Amino acid sequence: MLEISNLSRTFFPGTVNERKALRGINLNLSAAEFVTVIGSNGAGKSTMLNMVAGKLQPDVGAVRIDGKNVTKLADYQRAKYIGRVFQDPMAGTAPSMSIEENMALAYARGRFRGLGLGVGARRRKLFIDELASLELGLEHRLKTKVGLLSGGQRQALSLLMATFSQPKILLLDEHTAALDPQRAALVSRLTDEIVNRHQLTTLMVTHNMEQALALGTRLIMMHDGQIILDLDAEAKSKMTVKGLLGEFEKIKGAQLDDRTMLQ
Repeated sequence: MLEISNLSRTFFPGTVNERKALRGINLNLSAAEFVTVIGSNGAGKSTMLNMVAGKLQPDVGAVRIDGKNVTKLADYQRAKYIGRVFQDPMAGTAPSMSIEENMALAYARGRFRGLGLGVGARRRKLFIDELASLELGLEHRLKTKVGLLSGGQRQALSLLMATFSQPKILLLDEHTAALDPQRAALVSRLTDEIVNRHQLTTLMVTHNMEQALALGTRLIMMHDGQIILDLDAEAKSKMTVKGLLGEFEKIKGAQLDDRTMLQ
């Protein structure tokens, strides 16, 4: 479903600030596979997500979604294939618009947009049903401006909006990092439920190793622009946070604590 081939990117080439962000990354995700991605700052995690999304172009390499080469497509051209939730709860929604209006925009992603009624009775019923699945009472607040919601409510809404059109690929970019522990736990639970319900092919970046182990069907660790560890479902189920730190030390010969990984 998602194929990343020999993806490389260098920032500020030929200058004193030159930095190799990705070094020949190869990664394949099967349909409905849920891969969590960990690594310290500068490992290349967000750069990889931005290249899948089309926000950045690689120096070399290719990105294919469902067999289609999308490497040269801009981010807005890939939008019909990709749903994304960002770290900042403010980034995925329009605060001055209502919940209903935000959902209507998300629903229209990748669809033909005519001049018909924005939200009819049938579509409103769909929105209510989807919001009810969050168990946050938002189905009773369709006319509420999104800017009045809490961070956790906005992030849950962003997650729902990114997924209810069932994109080919779902990208989660540290989408619980800005939330307090209670709301982060809520959004993590909703993530697991929604991804499983829709059987979405998902790539999730996180600094939280416990979250990376608890969610998904596969885990990869990145360092210095490379994938240094790739655990399948069985190996992942047996892994611990201490074990992950030990694997990093064994592979790279460096000492790393969980505080460093969580930065």
